[in-house]
Amino acid sequence: MSNNNNEYTKFLEQKRKSVIASGFSIDENSLNPALFDFQRFIVKRALHLGRFAIFADCGLGKTLMQIEWANHVSKQTDKPVLILCPLAVAAQTIAEGEKFGIKVSRYLSSEQVEGVCITNYDQIENIDASLFSGVVLDESSILKNFEGKTKELIISMFADTPYKLACTATPSPNDPMELGNHSEFLNVMSRNEMLAMYFVHDGGDTAKWRIKGHAEQAFWDFVSQWAIMLSNPADIGFSATGYDLPDLIYHERQIKTDGRENGKLFNDVSVSATEFNQELRLTKVSRLSEVATIVNKSDESFLIWIKQDEEGDFLKHEIPGAIEVRGSHSPEYKEKMLLGFANGEFRVLITEAKIAQFGLNFQNCRNQVFASLDFSFEGLYQSIRRSYRFGQTQNVNIYLVTTDTMRNVVAAIEKKQQQFNQMQLAMQKSINKNMNAENKQKTDRVDTVFETENATLHLGDCVQVTPKIKSKSIGFSIFSPPFAELYTYSDELEDMGNSKNYNEFLYAFGFVIKDLFRIMQDGRNVAVHCMDLPIQKGKEGYIGLRDFSGMILQAFNDAGFIYHSRVTIWKDPVTEMQRTKALGLLHKQIKKDAVMSRVGIPDYLMIFRKPGINENPVTHQDSDPGKPNYLPVSLWQKYASPVWMDIDYSDTLNAREGRAEKDEKHICPLQLPTIERALHLWSNEGDTVFTPFAGIGSELYQAVKMGRRAVGVELKTSYFTAACENIKAAEAKSLQFEMKLF
Repeated sequence: MSNNNNEYTKFLEQKRKSVIASGFSIDENSLNPALFDFQRFIVKRALHLGRFAIFADCGLGKTLMQIEWANHVSKQTDKPVLILCPLAVAAQTIAEGEKFGIKVSRYLSSEQVEGVCITNYDQIENIDASLFSGVVLDESSILKNFEGKTKELIISMFADTPYKLACTATPSPNDPMELGNHSEFLNVMSRNEMLAMYFVHDGGDTAKWRIKGHAEQAFWDFVSQWAIMLSNPADIGFSATGYDLPDLIYHERQIKTDGRENGKLFNDVSVSATEFNQELRLTKVSRLSEVATIVNKSDESFLIWIKQDEEGDFLKHEIPGAIEVRGSHSPEYKEKMLLGFANGEFRVLITEAKIAQFGLNFQNCRNQVFASLDFSFEGLYQSIRRSYRFGQTQNVNIYLVTTDTMRNVVAAIEKKQQQFNQMQLAMQKSINKNMNAENKQKTDRVDTVFETENATLHLGDCVQVTPKIKSKSIGFSIFSPPFAELYTYSDELEDMGNSKNYNEFLYAFGFVIKDLFRIMQDGRNVAVHCMDLPIQKGKEGYIGLRDFSGMILQAFNDAGFIYHSRVTIWKDPVTEMQRTKALGLLHKQIKKDAVMSRVGIPDYLMIFRKPGINENPVTHQDSDPGKPNYLPVSLWQKYASPVWMDIDYSDTLNAREGRAEKDEKHICPLQLPTIERALHLWSNEGDTVFTPFAGIGSELYQAVKMGRRAVGVELKTSYFTAACENIKAAEAKSLQFEMKLF
């Protein structure tokens, strides 16, 4: 078994070390002397890894860091490197490069590329990616929309580019799952693999994923392997001198709306996303008049953020000398006006967040007015940071012009702000912990054993414990394996539920099946409880089912087992619908499009037999209910039915006894009647029954209760403890199995 042990150890190491350095080391003295110490650290780390993300707040020098990184990659590979950036940022980047002695050229055609090149995202379809050894995404939050055309194009176009750098202050402003697109772009792990490994879906809205209860620290440890996040240099252990920000002062101007003919005494104080644009038009005059009053009372520079062109028309009429940049303008005009405002050529700029929220430096302006808010925290944050960034010396005023009908918009933004702050803190904490050290989780465990007259339970990894069991010593095995990505049980690396994809799960599961074949007696059976697994649209882009039972069948066949039988266990589709909110089970779906309607997903008990002659036949008799192995025809007919219709899903051991604080709510043990029937039909009293995934001990409990000897393995300490108590409870009962007529 030593070869298998070595193979498994290598597998765990590979599973742990998701990121392998593919870059190069660089002499400290070759870095640009203009870099601060923290910037030098980040650039060196990014060059070493080859594929990296810099999630740094505005004003921390991302532009200089990405230019320096690109310059060294170009020199190392003797090929050009491309920087992709938002509109009008290219000119500022070129100027920044010139300031620090690095030539940055506009990408105009495939015939004119050398060194560090730059172009805007809207030119991406005209780029020949094969020309470049590296690519930089300036404001890489453009990737966060997992269904976006631009995201798909960027990831596919640069899939084979060896060096990649992603830079933004807001990588996932609303949800950590958005980091999956950065991981996929950097060739670390696909978005779907990341979701499978670290996230769980609770049913209902298929777009709603959250970090698994046990996976939070592991997830941020994973991200910290390929990214760094900081709001100031002190976050990563460097001096924050010179990185003090002035005050950010919010001024909310709430407009009281006139009564409307809606049959209500007061107007509604919440506006939905679909009603938002209509509400803007209804309140246009009152909101924009207030904006004009604020701006016209001062002679300082103002940046005004709007949502609709008609708002710009109104404000240009009310504010003398104001310049507007809108979406319909040419790229050349946009760039000229945005840079003109940055250079102080005019006092008031009116524009939209989608045009100017990323990359631009408007530190010359300390006053911003939001003529209308929407539900986007990222839009508000990035817009404010055009002025409020490191290097700003004056207090920054933010005027929020809202209405009494949009209080929920403000509340939604505040909630997203809290989520963003929490994400920053979690990632920064993990980065600081892992910055200069490898994650030192051990792969070998000390085997703790609970043993009684009738049972043996190991606390440990079943892949490492099962080889210790004597060959051909097991008469029957029954278990429910981890369902790859559906449930999560622990944060242990050895936990097969923590798999990034089904191939990884099946590879680990293969070690168990291989040893299971060795320890099973010839001609005896293994019963595996499973189900087909739903495919969520929010993860994989479509709704369907995954043939998990087919995967298990193939894995057992590959190990040498014979596929013997399959029992379908009926489940109530109404109960399943209420629990999962699955679209295919909703009655309203048949009115919308019944093509998407489906049947409920049953459980399966799949039976596999080890080849060879069974030297200890499992025999039954139907004449004397008082003697062992009584199996009358009436009961046999139930057992022989391809569908078990009468399994009581509530007849389980108490799962709460083994549930830890962060365990997922839907984890539940296998039903006792299912175990009972399988043990009765396919094993003899006195047989040794084995389960490699013991959980809280349901299979062991039932085996002991029915006069069998039970052997199991459990990885999770809280489950192990509960299983020990359940074994004791079984032994306290009569060991004589009393047959129940179903």
